[in-house]
Amino acid sequence: MTVLSACATQPPEGTPTNEVFDPYERNNRGIHKFNLGVDRFLFRPASKGYVKIVPDPMVTSFSNFAENLSLPSQAVDYLLQGNPKQSGNALLRFVINMTVGGAGLSSPADELDLPPVDTDFGETLHVWGVGEGAYVELPLYGPSTQRDAIGVVVNLFTNPIDFAPTRPADNLGVYAEIVRRMGDRGRFSDTVDSILYESADSYAQARTIYIQNRRFELARDDEEAYLGLYDDPYAETGTDPVRDPYLDPYEDPYAE
Repeated sequence: MTVLSACATQPPEGTPTNEVFDPYERNNRGIHKFNLGVDRFLFRPASKGYVKIVPDPMVTSFSNFAENLSLPSQAVDYLLQGNPKQSGNALLRFVINMTVGGAGLSSPADELDLPPVDTDFGETLHVWGVGEGAYVELPLYGPSTQRDAIGVVVNLFTNPIDFAPTRPADNLGVYAEIVRRMGDRGRFSDTVDSILYESADSYAQARTIYIQNRRFELARDDEEAYLGLYDDPYAETGTDPVRDPYLDPYEDPYAE
């Protein structure tokens, strides 16, 4: 726990909790520029071609397959979070979807009204009390935080499927996740393009959206933290400076 906490740079004392801590902005912007190049010349055209050529039901099936492969890892994370009920739900969904669901290409567990699951090791660290740390942009992966970046790396090695004596292919989960991301990129191409290529500052826009969504996800079961997302950092000082919608994570970036 102490080692993990030390891995994340902490914001200075007195920094409002709803602000973005980005001390590595210069380096992050360099990585963002690299990621934009990869997206523009490789991932974007490949993704648009993928959803154009592959029938939509098959795109959905491949996305289901990737999600189902992640369920054992999510079960482990729920156990580490002290939530055995959701861990059991993840395993039950995995068994049903991988058997009745045709090797995970469909999700009959949804039709049985089994509770949805969605977690990762970044959330596990959050439950353990590890701070968010600084905002970082990871090469090829995209927006993250120091805490979530640790989670990304750990989840690469915590899926029980990876330790099975027989596997159809090495790194199957990684390949499936790439295909899932291609499907999402292709399906939501217009929205993603508007953020990456039509924003005045695509780096700040992507950072804002990621931090907002991630904090919302982690606060959904914590009413106090949830309400804290909307605290006004200027309330105590009585000041209300002009806000830049690309720098203020809680200003509507699409407002006129």
